[in-house]
Amino acid sequence: MNRKFKITTIFLLSIWGTIIAQDSWTLDECVSFALENNLNLNDFKYNNLANKETYRQSIRNLLPSITGYSSYTINYGRSTDPFTNDIITTDFFTNNYSLESSIDLFQGFQKINSIKASKFLYKATQEEVLQQKFLLAFRVMQAFYDIEFFEGLVEISKEQVSVSQSNYNLVEKQIELGLKAGADLYEAESLLLTDELNVTQSKNKLAAAKLTLIQEMNLQNTSDISIQKNLKNVAEDFENEEIESDSIYSEAREFLPLIKSQELRAKAAKKQVAVSRGKLYPSLSLFAGKGTGYFETTRDTLGKTVPFREQFKNNTNQYIGLNLRVPISNGWSARSNVKQAKIEKLRAENNLRTQEQVLFQTIQKLVQDHNSLLVELDQSNQKMEAQNLAFTIAQKRYEKGLINALELFTAKNLYASAQNENLQVRLRSEINKSTLDFYRGLPVFNIN
Repeated sequence: MNRKFKITTIFLLSIWGTIIAQDSWTLDECVSFALENNLNLNDFKYNNLANKETYRQSIRNLLPSITGYSSYTINYGRSTDPFTNDIITTDFFTNNYSLESSIDLFQGFQKINSIKASKFLYKATQEEVLQQKFLLAFRVMQAFYDIEFFEGLVEISKEQVSVSQSNYNLVEKQIELGLKAGADLYEAESLLLTDELNVTQSKNKLAAAKLTLIQEMNLQNTSDISIQKNLKNVAEDFENEEIESDSIYSEAREFLPLIKSQELRAKAAKKQVAVSRGKLYPSLSLFAGKGTGYFETTRDTLGKTVPFREQFKNNTNQYIGLNLRVPISNGWSARSNVKQAKIEKLRAENNLRTQEQVLFQTIQKLVQDHNSLLVELDQSNQKMEAQNLAFTIAQKRYEKGLINALELFTAKNLYASAQNENLQVRLRSEINKSTLDFYRGLPVFNIN
């Protein structure tokens, strides 16, 4: 019974695994899966968790510190009796206990500024995690559209093989009827083999594109993936809409995680300067404590050692005080640290301006590409239709014997090249549109 159950279970699991493997993925599903399983993204999450704990600890540093001490000491030879202060040579032991607490009253606002700096860094790493999610989503999108492109390329190549196969069959019949010589069959076979090679090469490129997507998604135990075609007509979306780089930059500047992260790091660097300056000021702390001890040499009037419990109570002492620390000279290291912190602040601010410049230039390039792609897409459609018509005419002329195989091959290749270019332009337009939508704050990816 158990054996039958195991066999049935394995059979059902294998069927279920096959069903899962055969499912086609949408772009949103690919992005969602990658965000959940990409291992490189985890490193940024762990960094964010570490900064979160640093921020929390900076707040806890405001609490008083409490320390307990205990010691057990055996004295040999010549020493001082802790009870009578006499010089003795007998061996004895002492046991001390103390509890001390201290709290900083003033440290040049170092702890307050450290809290603010660590909070900014914690928020900056949060934004960096989100930035990495967006970058991963764009990589997945690029890999997704690469698959769609090479799938289209395979279909185009197969269409060319189908045409070449038909022509090969036609030449065979014409040779049988004595209308063509045997050499014509070699030409037709050569063209057929060339097209079959193109199919193989396109399939190899498609397999490489699928592997790239699988690796970005960290999809385990599979070497193949099927996607749902996402390509649509993008020419109408922006056809009558004017796009300006400045307006898109203003929108992207407000929400882009990379810019927000650099802003927060610049603010943190400013607070670090304040922390370094705080070390130039005097510091004041309050401390208090309580201690007691047991001494083997403490004896009563009868010469017996006073019991531990009684000594623990009688030897109790308490103290409270203030500790003022004034930095006078430390080899100029404190002021050097201030200068270093100022340099880091300038570096962080420069990084922010650099990222803003890169963002603006990126958007400028996207807008320019957008305008160029609209023209290219229209011209590409016209070119593909013209080459299709030219190939159709060439095919009919070839069948009637008005042109040779080389002229037909040229017309067929021009049509295939036009199809390839049109597919490329359409995919570039789709990626360009999605990227511009992202910078405009539109929901391109389902990322929380």
